[in-house]
Parts: sequence; structure tokens; C-alpha cells
Amino acid sequence: MKIYTKTGDKGQTSIIGGEKVMKCSDRVVAYGTIDELNSYVGVIISQMKSSPDMKKDLVEIQQILFDCGTDMATPNSSKGYRTDAASTTWLEECVDKYLASPPLLKEFILPGGDPIAAQLHMARTIARRAERLVVATAMEEEINEEVLKFLNRLSDYFFAAARLINFREGRSDVSYRRNSQVFYN
Repeated sequence: MKIYTKTGDKGQTSIIGGEKVMKCSDRVVAYGTIDELNSYVGVIISQMKSSPDMKKDLVEIQQILFDCGTDMATPNSSKGYRTDAASTTWLEECVDKYLASPPLLKEFILPGGDPIAAQLHMARTIARRAERLVVATAMEEEINEEVLKFLNRLSDYFFAAARLINFREGRSDVSYRRNSQVFYN
């Protein structure tokens, strides 16, 4: 089986339903960035040597990200969407569970610490970029709004996961030096 089709040689691709769009369209750039994020999560998982609970959650996130990408490649709801509110609710539960261990934050912190935590912070920024691209698509076309909600919560998840990894590995958060108290718990 050949995996190349040559149909994209002129800068077009087919989305679900057969419509041809330019590869630089907001929709294609959005689901391409979701795919990039999914791949980066795979890199993180491949390097994790501890935290099997988080590793399991990250694999589930990969599954949901694949659904998000499929939904973004679907131009209207008549074809049926895959991402639902339950995915976001589950992610919120993970965030709450992860934030129960590290000390409460009162100010901004710098991304970094343990190598896995640093990669989770990088995933957070990719999730934010994907979210912005989904918003750009939603301004022009119909999308599954659950994808936008999930991506918004996903950046929070990666932040909480990075903090938990640093906490588990005995790494302290590094405060931004020009901080003032910004979080009031």
C-alpha cells in the first residue's frame, strides 16, 4: 500500500466529506497543530520513567486529541462530532487531582524544572496555539465548540501536570522575579 496520493501536490487537501481546501486554511492549520500537540505528547510519554498515573492520563489525552483533530477536519455537524463535554469534565477532574499535592501558587512561575515538567510546559504552549487557531476557524466556519473547550482546559492540565511532576521530583517552582501576588486562593 502506498501512503502518498499526490493529491496535495498543488497545496490542497480533502477534509471529511470530500471538500477540497487549501492546506494553509485555518481549519487545516488548526487540526495540523492539534496533530503536532498529539505527537509532542507522545514524545513526553516515551520519556517518562515515573508517574504511571499521569502516563495513563496522557495516553487518554492523545485519544481525545485525535478526536479533536477529526472534528476540526469535519466542516459541519451533520457528519457527527466525536469530542464531547465528558472529555472536558474528565480533564478538569485530572487538573483538580494534580493540583492537590503541590503548594498553592500566589505568583507566576517560570516554565522548567524536571525535564518532563519542562516538556509539559512546552505542550501547554502548543495547546494554547492550537486553541488560538481553533478560535480563528470558529470565526469563519462551524466547528465543534467542545474542541475549543477541551483545548482551553488542556493547557491548564499541562500546567498542573508540570507542577505535579516537579513536586514529585523534589523540584521547587521558580518564581518570576518581577512578581506581585496574582493568585488569591
